Amino acid sequence: MTVVENHEETVAVTPLLQDAADVESADQECSERVVINISGLRFETQLKTLSRFPTTVLGDPRKRMRFFDPLRNEYFFDRNRPSFDAILYYYQSGGRLRRPVSVPVDIFLEEIKFYELEEETIELYKEDEGLAREEDRPMPSNEFQHQLWLLFEYPESSGPARMIAIVSVMVILISIVIFCLETLPEFREVPAVHDNQVNASAQGKAPSPFTDPFFMVETLCIVWFSFEFTMRFLSCPSKAAFFKNMMNLIDVIAIAPYFITLGLDLAEHQGSSQQAASLAILRVIRLVRVFRIFKLSRHSKGLQILGQTLHASLRELGLLIFFLLIGVILFSSSVFFAEVDDSESGFTSIPDAFWWAVVTMTTVGYGDMYPSTIGGKFVGSLCAIAGVLTIALPVPVIVSNFNYFYHRENDQEENVQYVHVTCGHQPQPSFGESDSIKSNQSFSKTESYQESDDLEALTHLHVTPVETYSGKLTDV
Repeated sequence: MTVVENHEETVAVTPLLQDAADVESADQECSERVVINISGLRFETQLKTLSRFPTTVLGDPRKRMRFFDPLRNEYFFDRNRPSFDAILYYYQSGGRLRRPVSVPVDIFLEEIKFYELEEETIELYKEDEGLAREEDRPMPSNEFQHQLWLLFEYPESSGPARMIAIVSVMVILISIVIFCLETLPEFREVPAVHDNQVNASAQGKAPSPFTDPFFMVETLCIVWFSFEFTMRFLSCPSKAAFFKNMMNLIDVIAIAPYFITLGLDLAEHQGSSQQAASLAILRVIRLVRVFRIFKLSRHSKGLQILGQTLHASLRELGLLIFFLLIGVILFSSSVFFAEVDDSESGFTSIPDAFWWAVVTMTTVGYGDMYPSTIGGKFVGSLCAIAGVLTIALPVPVIVSNFNYFYHRENDQEENVQYVHVTCGHQPQPSFGESDSIKSNQSFSKTESYQESDDLEALTHLHVTPVETYSGKLTDV
């Protein structure tokens, strides 16, 4: 027992009273209020509320000290004000994050990354909003493969890479133009010439199948495609991941028809195949060549955004097809029984009415099939109205996904510029290192621009006043 003597009275302090005093002082420290200024809008909360997440900007005393204003005795953040309501509620509720309706998805994502909320919370928010996860882009460990991979995979990495991308785009366009020109009536006389060549070959003259100018241009295009594909395959960091990429499969589809056609032409030239079967196969193979147009998506940001939007909207597209299928079956059956008494009706069966239902629900209206009775016209009107509503319902979700990917692409381009500009205290990375850093960057790294320059200067300015204002804030 400890006895404390005073001039007026003597108080005996027991261990129980000492523990109670310590708990009371700790509660007073934790319940101390702090003022957070978000672009002029002040919020008040307790330190124990912020300390629930000590790894975040507001929960870590060292991190939030960079934003402390000793003159006003508050923390100042020049950030989005409507977003901070949800962020403060995240601390108050112990981890429940809800985006305000008035804040766009991308802006709120930037805010929660700035305040360095937990990674699990950010990933859960992306899943709730239906956002696709950003995939990492590994780089080859070998220096030569690294440079070669950048040269053929990332056109923005250097000047020669841009030149290769331009050549690749030109070759793709030439191959597509050749594919279209082959179907002109002026050039479709080739089969007749081919028959004459077959007759001439029967007389002992063996014509060469390689004299066609379209074939020669196609050969040059395939040489470039094969060279580009081989270089990318040899320099890729993972062979298994290389063939899992859809763009690489498109490259294979663009190259394979040429060699299959070449083999069939050689076999036909030697007389070891049936001409009717080979012509049917050739038509299918030549049709596959049209998929070369998707090779442009490797060099077109717009096509990449469209592909990402469709991939992220697969659920909505599936619902759209499912709703259309239900409407087609429902209205085709209805119009058939409504027109069954009309002898001149074109609806002879329910499967025949499928085409009319699809055309009507998509508001195309070819007019090849139409109802003639009053009941059929009434069913047709309902079919058109239901088709408009069915198509209009999933469209806003798809448009929202497109806006997200479009703005994210623009933000990534801006962030790449920040990374290159803000390396004031670090040496400039080399060619290979710069692209490696660029491929693995995130928003938190782009924020280092502000932290390394503006916020560091702010911290140094307030190093001295920290001890002066230690009586006002416990964590200082």
